[in-house]
Amino acid sequence: MGTEIEASLLPPQERESIKMVLLGTFVAVCGAFEYGISVGYSSPTEDAIISDLGLSLSQYSVFGSILTIGGMVGAISSGRIADLLGRKGAMATSAAICIVGWIAIAFSKAAWVLDLGRLAGGFGVGVFSYVVPVYVAEIAPKDLRGGLTTANQLMVALGSSIAYLVGQFVTWRVLALVGIVPCIVQVIGLFFIPESPRWLAKVGRQADFESALRKLRGKDANISQEESEIKVGVGLMVFQQFGGANAIVFYASNIFVSAGFSSGKVGSIAVAIIQVPITLLGAILLDKSGRKPLLMVAAAGTCLGCLLAGTSFLFKAQHWATKAVPALNLTGILVFTAFYSLGMGAIPWVMMSEIFPINIKGIAGSLVTLVNWFGSWAVTYSYNYLESWSAAGTFYIYSAVSAVAIVFVLKLVPETRARTLEEIQSSMASLGIFS
Repeated sequence: MGTEIEASLLPPQERESIKMVLLGTFVAVCGAFEYGISVGYSSPTEDAIISDLGLSLSQYSVFGSILTIGGMVGAISSGRIADLLGRKGAMATSAAICIVGWIAIAFSKAAWVLDLGRLAGGFGVGVFSYVVPVYVAEIAPKDLRGGLTTANQLMVALGSSIAYLVGQFVTWRVLALVGIVPCIVQVIGLFFIPESPRWLAKVGRQADFESALRKLRGKDANISQEESEIKVGVGLMVFQQFGGANAIVFYASNIFVSAGFSSGKVGSIAVAIIQVPITLLGAILLDKSGRKPLLMVAAAGTCLGCLLAGTSFLFKAQHWATKAVPALNLTGILVFTAFYSLGMGAIPWVMMSEIFPINIKGIAGSLVTLVNWFGSWAVTYSYNYLESWSAAGTFYIYSAVSAVAIVFVLKLVPETRARTLEEIQSSMASLGIFS
């Protein structure tokens, strides 16, 4: 919304180029929407899939978490795929693999087919999780880059919310077919947007590079060689995942039931409702307040949210104020969701897309995305075991991770607001960060 207003104030030539940037961003973030549907799919469908296919809880845990295994494989491959096929080629490949995965889930009659489809979908969104923010950052002008790159997380939140909401009214097989829609939209849209000019420059396609720049920036656009480091990006992904985000997303319904709700529907719908507007607010604030302050506020909020959720389970276990337990739990989960959506979900991906130089972007991006997906797998797979040990202790651990994240951001994360990618990487090199 803010981006459209700013674009309307530009001269006609620049306005046309911004329209192409916006179109390219929309097509790319269809992959992020697909990511959101994929991670949100397991929560509203758990009971129905277990019942229809006769799965045990452990079998469903495999189905829920195997997405992240595919995501790790996709993450390992993402940089190489994006470097070999280009950003558009990587997105097209991912969309095709996701479509195959959803079809396998929708028509599965056995657990192994279900898992195979989920694994394929995980691979596809694993590649998306890297290539989408990278593509958007590489086509966006510096003054709009933060907001446009945050559209990645906005669409993840929207996709997850759609999965939660639509999953309350349709069968799990129909919901799987819904997951195909953003892939089809993206595949069609890829025919109408330019390739990343930075990638074209890297592979020596000078004529295509200049053509893409004319579409995205106008005649005066310039892209130069970049320099930077990767450890900040890795650290941010560690804190993003081990703060418990995917445990809450994947098992939201069961968390609410465990806290005393008769079903997980009310809580899941509440989570779905707040994700999108808060993520949109984060996108607006990102280029106004800066990455670092917003990231610290978000980490503090997720810390508080997990602390409240953990305390609700402590009260339940000790039989203290038992009537207040569900409300306290819901408050904690909503606080966590709001602050995660405000910054912790989006900003690590924004900064990953900003701080890596073009010559190592594929390798560095793969490493960071792998760390993200490994963390996602570790958290989603371990949650049920941790919860059976101590539900309160589980959320206190997540809260502690967010507390450490605040210190990490304060001490080590650079500010990148309103700076070109070249300026960011030049300043990091001159400061010797992690060198």
